[in-house]
Amino acid sequence: MSDSLLRRPVRIEHDLLGERAVPSDAYWGIHTLRALENFPISGVPISLYPELVDALACVKQAAAEANRELGVISHEKADAITQACVEIRGGALHDHFVVDVIQGGAGTSTNMNANEVVCNRALEILGHSKGEYLHLHPLDHVNASQSTNDAYPTALKIALHFLVDRLLVELDALRGAFAAKAVEFHDHLKMGRTQLQDAVPMTLGQEFNAWASMLEEDGRRLREAQGLVREINMGATAIGTGINSHPDYAATICARLSDISGIDLAVATDLIEATQDAGSFVQLSGVLKRVAVKLSKICNDLRLLSSGPRAGLGEIRLPPMAAGSSIMPGKVNPIIPEVVNQISFVVIGNDVTVSFAAESGQLQLNAFEPIMARSLFQSLTYLSTGCRVLRDRCVVGITAERERMQEFVDQSAGVATALNPWIGYARASEIAREAHATRRPVRELVLERGWLTEEQLQEILSPEGLVRPRALLGGA
Repeated sequence: MSDSLLRRPVRIEHDLLGERAVPSDAYWGIHTLRALENFPISGVPISLYPELVDALACVKQAAAEANRELGVISHEKADAITQACVEIRGGALHDHFVVDVIQGGAGTSTNMNANEVVCNRALEILGHSKGEYLHLHPLDHVNASQSTNDAYPTALKIALHFLVDRLLVELDALRGAFAAKAVEFHDHLKMGRTQLQDAVPMTLGQEFNAWASMLEEDGRRLREAQGLVREINMGATAIGTGINSHPDYAATICARLSDISGIDLAVATDLIEATQDAGSFVQLSGVLKRVAVKLSKICNDLRLLSSGPRAGLGEIRLPPMAAGSSIMPGKVNPIIPEVVNQISFVVIGNDVTVSFAAESGQLQLNAFEPIMARSLFQSLTYLSTGCRVLRDRCVVGITAERERMQEFVDQSAGVATALNPWIGYARASEIAREAHATRRPVRELVLERGWLTEEQLQEILSPEGLVRPRALLGGA
């Protein structure tokens, strides 16, 4: 802990291990203090993710309201807790959620941090000073009917739901940018390529539309994974048996939490299973990896198609964002696709972390949810930002080099494929070989042999005929 904390006025708090001096102005207490000392791991406090702080406040508010309804705590105490939580959800006291996002204890330190901040603010609302736990206690009242083992994963799921909503907005906006470019480039003929070799013609619009379709499909898969995190284990308490909770508590808090969070939550049918199973986190992480892989592939394509601009493909131009070299004048690099590539690498690595953490749970609890949370929050945050940056600083400004693309089409032997139905595969292969060897156009070689007329070639090799299915009339 920093020396500055030690020099502040203090209050004395007690826990299982003894007593400690806590800064008087801190809304957190002794349990949070021990976490600060025990887990100086990443330097990333849970407040970095406001969605998590809001989700914790949702859980504590719902618990207070459910406990009030069931007669577990008084109306006065529950109302004070509720008001404190509403303030936190409005942005207050976030800087007092200070524990490191990576921690031992299955998230207990995060839950304790939330209990203490809510309690000390509620004490002020009741007219008492911070730390006067005789009047309202972080564990007896704020944490009533709960355990870290249901409150923490439920808060994680609510926070993840919020973050997925944000990613879906950014993903759809990026999809829309690609779709708009597909319309803009709908008649720009170019060569398609497989295995980095000439294939058959297509339009640049078709290429951009395929990327839009890929992102649309990923949005559907993301919504499916989001649905799985709506199942919660509130009411499970320690291991899923519901010890120390009212028989009606699980259903009551789920209803209250759905109203407060705006998410249609459901209580798991088997709370013992739900308390130890991290399957929903694994599923979500896998879908995020899928999104990352797709985005990285698209960025690879953008970099390749814009390569050169003269000694590469140079079929499109990306908007210039910065000087590309400290030594080579005039060089401009594809820095936006490159940074999204790197985001994707992080997300793929985070999926490995989530997989190992989920697999490593034992018996009735998985103790490694904090690293799953850190990995998922980072992946979602990076992907949301990456999609926005890729859209705003790259995709919307892409322009096409139409003459360059047409030149590739005219020079490529790949158009010989379109002649298969009329002159047969063997003759088309002969034409393709000679076109490669002599660099003469396919059209010129076919006319020279008299296999088709100019009018027939005009029809067969028209842009409309090259890029979509058509009836094969008058073929070989």
